[in-house]
Amino acid sequence: MIQRELSEIRRRWKSDRSAVANVYGCFVNANKEVISSFDSSLGLLSHDETEMYLGILKKTLSGALGKNLIDIEFETKQVTQGDEHALLMKLKKELLHDGEAREELYRKIISALSFEEECSYLILLAADAYDVPHGKHDSGDSFGDTEVFKYFLCCICPVRAAEAELGYSPESGDFHSCSTGQTVAPPELGFMFPTFDDRATNIYNALYYTRKPQELHQELIDALFKIQPPMSAPEQKNAFGSVMTGALDKECSFDVVQSVNEQIRNRILVHKEEKSREKLELSVGEVEQMLRDCGVDEEKAESFREECEKSFGEKASLDPNNIIDAKKVQIVTPEIKIAVSPENAYLIETKVIDGRKFLLIPADGGVEINGINVSV
Repeated sequence: MIQRELSEIRRRWKSDRSAVANVYGCFVNANKEVISSFDSSLGLLSHDETEMYLGILKKTLSGALGKNLIDIEFETKQVTQGDEHALLMKLKKELLHDGEAREELYRKIISALSFEEECSYLILLAADAYDVPHGKHDSGDSFGDTEVFKYFLCCICPVRAAEAELGYSPESGDFHSCSTGQTVAPPELGFMFPTFDDRATNIYNALYYTRKPQELHQELIDALFKIQPPMSAPEQKNAFGSVMTGALDKECSFDVVQSVNEQIRNRILVHKEEKSREKLELSVGEVEQMLRDCGVDEEKAESFREECEKSFGEKASLDPNNIIDAKKVQIVTPEIKIAVSPENAYLIETKVIDGRKFLLIPADGGVEINGINVSV
């Protein structure tokens, strides 16, 4: 899925837009015991309660593609013969109405999932059927043939005990300790099945959500999908940095890294401006050429490509948004941390003065310390 398709589905998760009829849930305690299961008809809930349920489920589609939202791609054999895919298809086809299929999904999640901090959690499920419009009138209104895109969302939300606070008591006319009881936190994990690729159903993919990109919960992915997911975004960034440092050695200079980061950032900006439907990817060979253009030795540039292929796989494509931070440049020494916008990163220089290495920052425009203008 690309961002526009994701946004199109996200917009449906409001009470006046979605075709969600029921929300299903399973409340599990820290000992993996089911406290309760429920099937709530949105037609019987208040408007505020409906919006709360849909709002929580919608968060399963939040965050950045490639970081918080990860493509899960099934093999053809799984689609034709796999039990895990068959269960997802049954849930999708029946729009979650099959109680036995829901219970099977609950059991898979409960038996596999492990949080570092033991906590109770809520598994929420809801299905939608979207009449996808194609084409537009001159007025901008949609028209034409439609495909019904049936899909469902599943999210896993920690349930936390609320802290006691002072609250007003109408009976006594003063304030006493009160608590709102147990409350549902935003989702930590979840998924959407199937995906909405090229504005059509793609049963070969699921979209997996994690609130913390560094914590994919491989045990849950194994239980639900039985596939090896791609590296997490933090793992990709760390691996890329390690390859750069190891392969280039002393040629991994301030100027070289700055130049490569700037070239990758420009790719990201151009792709965004073009509003391309294709996912932005960067081949290892393209980064290798960037290094050569920066004057890096041929042998070291080739070593970079070889080490990259070992870390990411042969003919691997890199996600530019995962290997650099396009919004800021952060420079860290043992004593100081500096963050600047990429547009101004060129102002920072390196220099050796009396045998010591320095980072130089222009101060012509004035300097402030904790909001106080100071002279230099």
